[in-house]
Amino acid sequence: MQNMKIVFIICLSVAMLFGGDRITGKKFATRSEVIARHGMAATSHPLVTQIALDILKKGGTAVDAAIAANAALGLMEPTGNGIGGDLFAIVWDAKTRKLYGLNASGRSPKSLTLEYFKKHGYKKIPSHGPLPVTVPGCVDGWFELHRKFGRLPMTDILEPAIRYAREGFPVTELIAYYWQRSVPILRKYPNFEKIFTINGRAPRKGEIFRNPYLANTLEKIARGGRDVFYKGEIARTIADYMKRNGGFLSYEDLAAHKSEWVEPVSTNYRGYDVWELPPNGQGIAALQMLNILEGYDIASMGFGSADYLHVLIEAKKLAFEDRAKFYADPAFNDIPVQWLISKEYAAERRKLINMKRAGRSYPPGNPALHDGDTIYLTVADAEGNMVSLIQSNFRGMGSGMTPDDLGFILQDRGELFNLEEGHFNTYAPGKRPFHTIIPAFVTKDGKPFLSFGVMGGDMQPQGHVQILVNIIDFGMNLQEAGDAPRIRHAGSSQPTGGKITDGGVVYMESGFDYEVIRELRRRGHRIAWSIGGYGGYQAIMFDAKNSVYIGASESRKDGQAAGY
Repeated sequence: MQNMKIVFIICLSVAMLFGGDRITGKKFATRSEVIARHGMAATSHPLVTQIALDILKKGGTAVDAAIAANAALGLMEPTGNGIGGDLFAIVWDAKTRKLYGLNASGRSPKSLTLEYFKKHGYKKIPSHGPLPVTVPGCVDGWFELHRKFGRLPMTDILEPAIRYAREGFPVTELIAYYWQRSVPILRKYPNFEKIFTINGRAPRKGEIFRNPYLANTLEKIARGGRDVFYKGEIARTIADYMKRNGGFLSYEDLAAHKSEWVEPVSTNYRGYDVWELPPNGQGIAALQMLNILEGYDIASMGFGSADYLHVLIEAKKLAFEDRAKFYADPAFNDIPVQWLISKEYAAERRKLINMKRAGRSYPPGNPALHDGDTIYLTVADAEGNMVSLIQSNFRGMGSGMTPDDLGFILQDRGELFNLEEGHFNTYAPGKRPFHTIIPAFVTKDGKPFLSFGVMGGDMQPQGHVQILVNIIDFGMNLQEAGDAPRIRHAGSSQPTGGKITDGGVVYMESGFDYEVIRELRRRGHRIAWSIGGYGGYQAIMFDAKNSVYIGASESRKDGQAAGY
């Protein structure tokens, strides 16, 4: 009996000492990966993940499930996306064994000119109101994806979002937090308070929120197709609202809109082909960073070491200088994409990195870029199809412009144009602005390996690189790669213009060794801390050996990865 007491005391002591530690994996891992055979979904909202799985179980494809999830997120997470915004996607088609890229971003109003901004004394495009509004590309993106890869009718796909919009849903903690931050800024715009508040305030955690206006809009889209949005009554409602409130987005702008199928571009990083979409997005910044990092023995440096973090930060600075100069709408510029993502060019740029000193000549610009709010989701089905999809209104809930009784807010993506003449990203009518939202995909030996993304403005390429280095160089599993502490460098030249020459600031999450922080400071890096801003990660990996999907979701968000 006495011996049993001693054993119990020892076990209790061990539990008290190590109760917070995981039995397996890295100490910073929040939970295990999710593993399933027939399908997987990873989104930023648990209810939405279940919607995606329900669509898969009904016989829908990965794309069907992704559209259903995106529609529901526009309702449940209006702080990051909605049908007033743009969409990008990369799809792995199991039948053709090929990747397809979709750029569903909208263009600037044809009647709004650079001269207008100059005449009225604008130095930059405002963040809210009618002037930053561009054509919302999301709905056309859904129908393009569905036409090529869908199976179920759109009435079935949009039904879950419509039902939740009418019956209501409980608001999650993080979404409630961002919602209450948006209300004081956006309540002055017509219809916002009517549709997106409860008695003039944001819904609180756990409170039921309904949006019958969005339910009606989604029902019209489900029955009438994309044309009801771009050429029918919805388009006319949007155009009338914008004209009445000093805007320039017109019916003609909406009617002329179309998405573009594009070829994803890639670089090989230590045997893995990493795929991004070409500009007007910033995806190739991740490829440029990886090419620079490939010249170093990252694995031997070790995760969280001063040497690794130093070269990561400097590679980001170098890539973002090119981002500021070249990334824009390719219909208006000859962008040297293949040169920018070449190994030869990376070797030239790598020579500029001094291992003993932080670069001061990669100047920061407009810090607003890291404030963009976005949703990322990924879905895989039983047939081997996978989709990597990202969608956003840009700055939180968007411009604040809320068309009459439609239940959504128009995006403010036009804020990211430059108003100085001579830049690739200078404002022009009918032009797509520089975009921060980027989906990613990885193949190995021509087979699907990883569909993933990291939300969050200019954190996104930095996040993509950190996730991949964690998996490929440091051997982390899919969940650990997302849970590992991250850094975010802010202060590089921006496509919106503006230059500062102090080398920027490195924001660091908790979890890095203080001696490493001291060494980074000694090398000249300015270190700071922030609670958020490190992105939101979702991922699905295909384990070819066991023929199973592995899912992971961001522990910093409210999301969930689940399979069946």
